[in-house]
Amino acid sequence: MGTAPSVKIALSGYYGFDNSGDEAVLQSILFALQEQGKEQGIQIEPIVLSANPEKTSAMYGVKAYHRMKPGPLLRALRESDGLISGGGSLLQDATSSKTIPYYLAVLKLAQWLGKPTFIYSQGIGPVSRPMFYGWIRSVFKRCAFVSVRDTESADLLGRMRLPRERITVVPDPVMGLPLRGGVADAPSDGVSIGASAVRTIGVSVRFWNEDRSELEALARSLQLLLAARTDVRLRFLPFHLPSDEVASQFVIDRLGDHAGRAEMVRGVTHPQDMLAQVAGCDLLIGMRLHSLIYAASQYVPMVGISYDPKIDQFLHRLGMKAAASTASFDAEAFSEEALGLLDAREQWAASSRAAIEELKAQAQLPAQRIISFYKRK
Repeated sequence: MGTAPSVKIALSGYYGFDNSGDEAVLQSILFALQEQGKEQGIQIEPIVLSANPEKTSAMYGVKAYHRMKPGPLLRALRESDGLISGGGSLLQDATSSKTIPYYLAVLKLAQWLGKPTFIYSQGIGPVSRPMFYGWIRSVFKRCAFVSVRDTESADLLGRMRLPRERITVVPDPVMGLPLRGGVADAPSDGVSIGASAVRTIGVSVRFWNEDRSELEALARSLQLLLAARTDVRLRFLPFHLPSDEVASQFVIDRLGDHAGRAEMVRGVTHPQDMLAQVAGCDLLIGMRLHSLIYAASQYVPMVGISYDPKIDQFLHRLGMKAAASTASFDAEAFSEEALGLLDAREQWAASSRAAIEELKAQAQLPAQRIISFYKRK
């Protein structure tokens, strides 16, 4: 029996920064490529561009090169048979004006080297600088496959005059991330929770407003929630280290007499370990997009706090809306919504199951298409 043909694929994204959401994106893509490669008889050898190549290589068992050092970056692209850019919110200028030029430059360099390029379930935008429109369109037109994680991203690319027929809308790849086998802290299986049982509410927060008004409002909401229910404890889940640990402690310090009913999970960097933490919750309150995606994938009801359109776009796919935003936060209404979902967890899971299962199945599509591209060559 002959060995399967081997294809080396470089991966460009926000990897190696101790951000659980982006690490989950990477691991989800690696899993999907491995699974689809096995199905189609092609062996995939990933080469990851990372801010911490040694840690990335040790964590996922892949070859990794430094994403910001020209020599290693060029070596990775030369060694590869193609480049995947994504997923995550790579092409946006809300956090920095340097983000879009960097990721486009990596794509452009791969194209100059004659490598096929693929856009993997990216969230596009916000893009407030019109000069970037032409840059993005020019690079994306030369990509072999373009997929985005929501219709809003596809619409934005359409306004950039990228032909709509070239854009495939798929879920975020993290919808397909599995739990590790044999996880002790597994999600609820839908059995009714006794009146005396302690219920765990996961909380994922980040800093956003300079005056911290959104976190002050959240702390008031959590005080109301804890005062109303003695059977609730809070589990703070920092997704981006170390800044989210600081933001979590900021909220805990404002819980007053209820602070003793809050704990913080520290030092979790592996995405499947954080996924297990979320799976062990009865409800998730989240600002981080991937905290909400983790919750959905494990059928844990969620209450979203929007700081970016990507939060709203994901919730819309489940027929939900954010309960608050960093610009508008009604503490009392927020706590009422959270308590309502906590008590209706089983009903929410049952009504959302079909939509979630469909998103999980569709999350494999980009990997399937990329592997098929190499199988045809």
